[in-house]
Amino acid sequence: MITFTSERVREANTVDQGADPGEIVVRSPFDGREVGRAQASDPTDIDRNVALALSLHRSGPPPTHERAAVLDRAAQCLSDPRVAERFARLISDESAKPITAARVEVARAVDTFRFAAAEARSATSDVLALDASASGVGKLGFVLRVPVGVVAGICPFNFPLNLVAHKVAPAIAAGCPIVIKPASTTPLTALALADLLVDACGLPVGWIQVALCDGAVASHLATHDDVSMISFTGSPEIGWAIRAAAPRKRVGLELGNNAPVIIEPDADIAVAARKVALGAFSFAGQSCVSVQRVYVHAEIERAFTKLLVDEAEALVVGDPSDPTTDVSALIDDRATDRVEKAIAEAIEGGAAVACGGTRTYDGVLRPTVLTRVRPAMDVSATEIFGPVVGVARYRRFEDAVARANDTRYGLQAGVFTTDIHRAMQAARTLDFGGVTVNEVPTWRAEQMPYGGVRDSGNTREGPRYAMREMTEHRLIAIEG
Repeated sequence: MITFTSERVREANTVDQGADPGEIVVRSPFDGREVGRAQASDPTDIDRNVALALSLHRSGPPPTHERAAVLDRAAQCLSDPRVAERFARLISDESAKPITAARVEVARAVDTFRFAAAEARSATSDVLALDASASGVGKLGFVLRVPVGVVAGICPFNFPLNLVAHKVAPAIAAGCPIVIKPASTTPLTALALADLLVDACGLPVGWIQVALCDGAVASHLATHDDVSMISFTGSPEIGWAIRAAAPRKRVGLELGNNAPVIIEPDADIAVAARKVALGAFSFAGQSCVSVQRVYVHAEIERAFTKLLVDEAEALVVGDPSDPTTDVSALIDDRATDRVEKAIAEAIEGGAAVACGGTRTYDGVLRPTVLTRVRPAMDVSATEIFGPVVGVARYRRFEDAVARANDTRYGLQAGVFTTDIHRAMQAARTLDFGGVTVNEVPTWRAEQMPYGGVRDSGNTREGPRYAMREMTEHRLIAIEG
């Protein structure tokens, strides 16, 4: 069992004594066992969190070299094999992420902190040629980047460490105190990270605080007068509602997607099938860039689909703690029921199941490949957030691009081709925040600008880009 240093978290007891009304009981989505408990926040707690953060902001951030050193130490701590395994086990326990994927998430968080440390040290100010105007002769001008203020970071369940890191690390680098609200289903990893940053990495108390809440209490945080910026990752419906409720705040949204991939006849379809299976079924498809729509040229549709089915059926489904497991449970039974319903509706509408579509004996939904998928089906038109991928054929590349673009989302899209002209055509015409060539849109490097258009969001993450969002321009003009 994981040992926590936070006073607000305690380990699960072997005998369940019942939950205090103010406690969040965290259970494994795979087998329902209790993983741990944490103290929930109420509006008064939020007010205290924000008041402390605001007082720290007004007193000024620690020097840049100290903030960068904290970030470096965070990367070093998470690189320690014992610490890394502790976090991986915690991620796996509370989210049912297969342990091998959880270990990858920890390694990615190391990169996130390292890049944030580098950005903290390399941030620069702009010098202005004020004497380019007659009124500016004799004056020195420059622009400082100053912390925007208190940041509220609201995170989903699917990457309980690295998505928290993508909000916390840039905030530390930019000099902003941050109040993190993790998903209620996966709060323990965020609490453990906050402990690590303060206890082992030297971050002053109060610069990161964790608020465990949902519903009205989370709205209280998002609309709090003393919160200057909200960084939200989650569903479009909630994200845009936050944006509407906080019109005077800076609100960064990283939202959903129904990621498309186009497979051209000149592509290496074995490689494409392997990558599509990984992109569609990793963490049971619970990523906003999980491959969901696959458009395959008619010449290779049958061969590609067979390869994809072979890859899907070779995946090991089961206990997330088993290192051989590739796919485990969705975050809760409601999610599994929702995905099953979408599959059934697709079948009723004319789609065919090439593999999967059923649960294992322990309730895990098998990786599912559907063919004859139509655009209006929920498995294509909405973000399915489950282990389901739909295959549809095309004959003209332009038609495939048009179908990929026919969505309210716009996070990332991919194309597989050896034709550089086709690749560049895709880069110019796929209307998404990112386009990958010979790679699935599920791929992400921590330093890249990551975000979307339309209902997929309004910002870019990655330490450099998040830091820009978390700072304000301040003009300094000196007569002399």
